Amino acid sequence: MRIAIMGAGGVGAYFGARLAQAGNDIVFMARGAHLAAIRSKGLQIRSPLGDIHLPNPTVTDDPSGMAPVDLVMFAVKLWDTESAVARIAPLLGRDTAIIPLQNGVDNIERIGAMVGAERVMGGTVYIAATLSEPGVMTHNGTMARLRFGAVLPEQAELAQRFLATCINAGIDAETVNDIERVLWEKFIFLVALSGWTAVSRSPIGVIRADPDLRAQFEAAMTEVHAVARARKVAVPDDFVSRQMSFADGLLPSMKASMLHDLKAGRRLEAPWFAGAVIRMAKESGLEAPVNATLYAALKPFMAGAA
Repeated sequence: MRIAIMGAGGVGAYFGARLAQAGNDIVFMARGAHLAAIRSKGLQIRSPLGDIHLPNPTVTDDPSGMAPVDLVMFAVKLWDTESAVARIAPLLGRDTAIIPLQNGVDNIERIGAMVGAERVMGGTVYIAATLSEPGVMTHNGTMARLRFGAVLPEQAELAQRFLATCINAGIDAETVNDIERVLWEKFIFLVALSGWTAVSRSPIGVIRADPDLRAQFEAAMTEVHAVARARKVAVPDDFVSRQMSFADGLLPSMKASMLHDLKAGRRLEAPWFAGAVIRMAKESGLEAPVNATLYAALKPFMAGAA
């Protein structure tokens, strides 16, 4: 397949490199020092699942004049969504589809409003991956899972084609029928993890061991779960309790990317995490005091360092 990677950071670089290694025609979209490093030294992936070095990948910050792609794997930060959609316009052919691999739960609607709902599938990833330096992606751990699915029936054929492409590349991938539920299940946990690791400046081991922090972590998930149910998303009744058990099994050093962004002085995705929970709770006639507190605590750092 011919695939564009919009946002060749940790997530995009990893999956794009695996697909390129398997012989697919991959276009990486990158900017700044990262773009320059890939052009001069290639793209390097350091992973327990196998290192990769692509010495001369196709990488650009301006796809004007390039041929359209079959699929866009869309992996930019949430604040960059609309501008990134505009940048990939030259790569969108008549049948090109986009799979958002971002956090949050409204990306399908945001992107669909710009390019048409028929173009946008749903997707999510489970991986700890960071850019350790320009041109170099470091994969922490062995989890690298991709889940996606058609939103409309006419997308099903392309979803299956992409699944076969991923499996051929050795990627742990699966299609799911109810992608909305999958997105919300990740969102419920990630809102609490990102909010509390960032506000406490602590990893999950500290949060789950402290009775007060543990209770507030669970309360944050409970609020998001209530919002999901109010919006008719089929999340299980016992989902929060099962996620607490999941949290107990994580490495004590586990931190959300929002804490890394906070420490590095980068912009935060909090408006689309706790901020979105507050907005959607109000729309459903609910209250979300824990998430409101998290959002307020993070507001002074929302735009990153001056």
